[in-house]
Amino acid sequence: MEIINLFPGSFASNCYVLISQKHAAIVDPSANADKILSVIEQKGAIPDMILLTHGHFDHIMSLDDLRDKSGVPAYIHRDDAELPEDAQKNAFHYFFHTERTYRRPERELQDGDTIPLGEEIIRVIHTPGHTRGSVCYQCGNLLLTGDTLFDGGYGRYDLYGGNGEVLFQTLHGMKRLGQTLTIYPGHGASANLSDALHALHI
Repeated sequence: MEIINLFPGSFASNCYVLISQKHAAIVDPSANADKILSVIEQKGAIPDMILLTHGHFDHIMSLDDLRDKSGVPAYIHRDDAELPEDAQKNAFHYFFHTERTYRRPERELQDGDTIPLGEEIIRVIHTPGHTRGSVCYQCGNLLLTGDTLFDGGYGRYDLYGGNGEVLFQTLHGMKRLGQTLTIYPGHGASANLSDALHALHI
């Protein structure tokens, strides 16, 4: 699996492209849609899907434009499916006091779902706390953590659907995922999972 980070996307949110056997998945389309599709084309790949780690606006800035231009579906955990289409819930109104909404994703996920990409399998891990429907996507030794876990930090839990107690339970549970995984978070640099948790005294 090849992973490409198109940072910086909008609001310093990471946007990742995963490529396996010329098939691509876009994770959290914060970057410009044309830029994303250009990178995929340069790799000789075709886009198959858009995977959302959660529904906050800064991770979905080009979601509708990207769907319109690529024709591929977007996936989100069912507990966050309502966020893109509600500016209060996706936090855009919280920051900018105006409305910005997006069409509801086409596919709803739940914990344990598997998604094929080329010759690889992406596993959906429900990691609530930052939002109710936050997920991580694992493929081999890669773990895309969204705003659940950063290199030495974690996402805020005071926005719609956030819950600090649930988030810390989630973080403690992530120890079971293995020591050799590399996390690719929604903000900031990649890191070893064990090191990132250890920095939080977990």
